[in-house]
Amino acid sequence: MDLVRHLECFVAVAEQSHFGRAAAELGIAQPPLSQRIQRLERELGVRLFERTSRQVTITEAGTLLLAEARELLARSEAFMATARRIRDGETGLLRVALLPDLAGETVAAVLADFPRHHAGLELELHELSTAQQLARFASQDLDVGVIHHPCDVTGLELGPVLRRELGVLLPRSAAAAALDEVPLASLSGYDLILFPRSSAPTLYDDLLTTCARNGFTPAAVRHGQGASFVRGLVLSAGAVAFGPYDTQPADVRERSADAGSGVVWRPLAGAPLAWRHSVAWPKGRGDAAVGAFADAATHALRTTAGARAEAAPRPLHLRPASEYWL
Repeated sequence: MDLVRHLECFVAVAEQSHFGRAAAELGIAQPPLSQRIQRLERELGVRLFERTSRQVTITEAGTLLLAEARELLARSEAFMATARRIRDGETGLLRVALLPDLAGETVAAVLADFPRHHAGLELELHELSTAQQLARFASQDLDVGVIHHPCDVTGLELGPVLRRELGVLLPRSAAAAALDEVPLASLSGYDLILFPRSSAPTLYDDLLTTCARNGFTPAAVRHGQGASFVRGLVLSAGAVAFGPYDTQPADVRERSADAGSGVVWRPLAGAPLAWRHSVAWPKGRGDAAVGAFADAATHALRTTAGARAEAAPRPLHLRPASEYWL
């Protein structure tokens, strides 16, 4: 028995004191309405109405049950309204992840834009590498995230792939620091600082392959992620690192020879290296909330990080990572 529908019939008859008017209000014929009232009475084991040829009168049992019937209908409607808000991405919990190498301005733009349009939706935000996000997607512990490409996207749906070109961080005293654009081959002899391979294995191998194809095989590969740690290695260890312009502090971007920082950022000649990002979520689980977050993150990357759409993924020509270790 559809309890909610039967209670609606009960309340309508009680308020109208007439089966014909109640049926018109409900948009059904009178015989089905009478059948529903009779079935409800059988299920409850009490008589709800006294019927004569002239009038319908609610019984004492019906009067006692009427207030609770109205309360149940109100709760049912509230329940359905909440379900609709969740379906439409207006309320609930959304588990999202952003990459550690995104600029603070990009993170702030996502967090400012999304709640403005979805005030009833709670964001559970995590800072996770691509590998960590893929693991959480597989265990169903993450709803949506921003990932690096290339990676294994089996079982995922993707937003547009966006490209952020990388430059090089190098000591201000290096000869290449005087160039407007630095060829990768001019970095020969330097160590290279990269994120740990476990964070994004395919991207790691792709970067080293591209460097080798453009004449740069690092003397050694060092690992670091924190901005201060990486800058310290560049200053003290004869190393270089790659990063996009938007994540660099002002003193590192400065081209003046007497700038305070001992580290400079320069674009790479021919733009051979880039971060490629997209929003990703599990297939079949892209509801309105996920779509809204994808829009907000994509917009933030474009407006704060200068990311631009990439027409198609670039084919990979990978060498084993072990070839780069000395």
